[in-house]
Amino acid sequence: MTPKQFRRPPRRRRPGRWPKRLAVAAAALILALLTWAAIARNLAPSSNTALTRFDAIIVLGTPADDDGNPTPYQLARVTEAVHEYDRGVAPRMIFSGGAAHNRFIEASVMAHAAEAQGIPESAIFVESEARDTIQNACYSGRIMKAHGWRSAEVISTSSHLPRSGLIFSRLPLEWSMHAAPPLTPRSAVQASIAPGVESAVETLKTARYLLWTRQSEHCEPWN
Repeated sequence: MTPKQFRRPPRRRRPGRWPKRLAVAAAALILALLTWAAIARNLAPSSNTALTRFDAIIVLGTPADDDGNPTPYQLARVTEAVHEYDRGVAPRMIFSGGAAHNRFIEASVMAHAAEAQGIPESAIFVESEARDTIQNACYSGRIMKAHGWRSAEVISTSSHLPRSGLIFSRLPLEWSMHAAPPLTPRSAVQASIAPGVESAVETLKTARYLLWTRQSEHCEPWN
């Protein structure tokens, strides 16, 4: 026999090895990104000033219901803003939020709710174009810049505030985050589940912000 007849046949590659490796790598990348987002949320600033009185209260938007009525989330933010206004924290409010999720302008719905709670129309400013939190900050900043206002208390739900702090930290304003507590008591099940769901959603949004939107969306008037 010739030497060629004694050669071993070539090894066959095991099927499925590369797809498994890619799946593991993708899972590791996603885990790393979510960990980065979670750490960023924990380290996010809640304020950049020691002020206790501000030029304005900025209320960040959240959708109205499909009939144009304020949701409990909106009412919680508005009610807390009214409470802060009554305490003398600021002499005016800026409601921010466009028709991002349905045909109703978030800021207008919240502004009407504030008027219904006794806030004079002269103390209310409506920013009706923003479609996300970056635009909430930027477009509210435009209103403040136009009036010469330099400081704001920012009101939203507690789970939303860390990402908001990361965003507002890029603007040349003095600001402090303020959480709007839930408007109505929740059951024990809701109290244990809802915050976890909200936190998970906000972690995903923070990951998207860190990876993409903070580079792709710019606040032109403040550059």
